Amino acid sequence: MSYLNMQDEKLLPVVMELNTLLSDYNLYYQKLRSFHWNIQGRNFFDLHKQFETMYNEAKVKVDEIAERILTLRHHPVSKFSDYLKISSLSEASVMISDKDMIEELLNDHKIMLAQMSHVVSKAESAKDEGTIDLIGAYIRELEKTSWQLNAWSKNTNEELKLDEVKS
Repeated sequence: MSYLNMQDEKLLPVVMELNTLLSDYNLYYQKLRSFHWNIQGRNFFDLHKQFETMYNEAKVKVDEIAERILTLRHHPVSKFSDYLKISSLSEASVMISDKDMIEELLNDHKIMLAQMSHVVSKAESAKDEGTIDLIGAYIRELEKTSWQLNAWSKNTNEELKLDEVKS
């Protein structure tokens, strides 16, 4: 019995892109855990807590993406070896500075946002409003987190671009 008003053949490209995003999120989650465990220096307290918040959010998304794939009547990829093959993200050394950790995460965000756009594009073709809604919220949240990490990485002595500030 089909409980969805969508054709399976149109959903397969959506599922494939969701499995890539699931793979990305699993690598991202593990990277955040690793950074959380291994952060050092003056920013330890701030970043230790921030990384924990971020990996908890990523953990929820991993589950939601997998459940969306199941809702679409397919099975999510679930082996870490497959995540490593499918994901566009790469593993990172933990022996890097706090600024390098943030740079690494911002790069991951760029890749993940591009993957989310691929998911939305395929979902639009399949008229899959549920996936579009889910991923749209993820895009908004990841863009906000990216802005916050980017703001953290700025040197507080940098001058404001006064021509961009309007009062």
